[in-house]
Amino acid sequence: MASIGYFLSCEQFGPADLVDQARRAEQAGFERLWISDHFHPWNDAQGQSPFVWGVIGALSEVTSLPITTGVTCPTVRIHPAIIAQAAATAAVQLDGRFVLGVGSGEALNEHILGDPWPSVGVRQDMMEEAVDVVRLLHKGQNVSHHGVYYEVQDARIYTLPAQPVPIYVSAFGPQAAELAGRIGDGMCTTMPDAEVIKKFRESGGGSKPVQAGTKVNWGRDADAALTEAHRLWANEGLPGQLAQTLPRPQDFEDAMSLVPKETIAESVTCGPDVDAHVAQLREYVEAGADEVYVQQIGPDFDGFFTAYEKDVLPALRAV
Repeated sequence: MASIGYFLSCEQFGPADLVDQARRAEQAGFERLWISDHFHPWNDAQGQSPFVWGVIGALSEVTSLPITTGVTCPTVRIHPAIIAQAAATAAVQLDGRFVLGVGSGEALNEHILGDPWPSVGVRQDMMEEAVDVVRLLHKGQNVSHHGVYYEVQDARIYTLPAQPVPIYVSAFGPQAAELAGRIGDGMCTTMPDAEVIKKFRESGGGSKPVQAGTKVNWGRDADAALTEAHRLWANEGLPGQLAQTLPRPQDFEDAMSLVPKETIAESVTCGPDVDAHVAQLREYVEAGADEVYVQQIGPDFDGFFTAYEKDVLPALRAV
């Protein structure tokens, strides 16, 4: 059976709320934590974007659960040498219970310093070189790297964990899944796509872990819960490359107006039906995910954590 973790959303919650959710998730029986890394939220209604590395430091003091960044972009906004230092420190703070999840990013977060937004192929090449830089620096030696995209001169990371930080690579299609299988210690995704997971495993991923994140909105009134999920996260229903190419939260708000509630209802369980919550998470397990992380969208955390502790998690583990 896959392990079930809790998904901390830096787009929607401030640092104190994220720390509180992590504490409650561990108490409720969740086994792991995912945490997103954004400079901007997807839209103003979500309303937050704390610096993930500061939050991880706080989390290390209140939870014993493993933590994965879901995911960090190490290519444009932040140089991979800085990501390497941040990840090494996080792993030390968490006593080795840290996984660096990386992805090729979104213009929403990466455009802020005025850098051009490359094509998909270039972004993946940049990510591959960035992962090489991180791994070189995690050896603890003096590094000089003169690559196609990145320059590192006489750099050494002194605060390092006992073991190198695992690096999992995000994938949503076959090209990215091939890259993840080739260079990743695991894969991250947000879709229950058995073909993408199969491609990852056939491309070198083998039995390496696959992590998957998903969202629900537990609430006593299913219609109200759907309305709230649509208001905050209709961006999840945008087609094609829009999530990677739109540059501002305002642009996402404009595009979200084209996403009907029914689209969100298809992928986000809303309401108190335990069987529906179990079915949504089982879809990821059946697609081949080894770890499934679930985020509660709405404000009823008491109801969510109680339902998951007493009903949803036991039902999943009983299968």
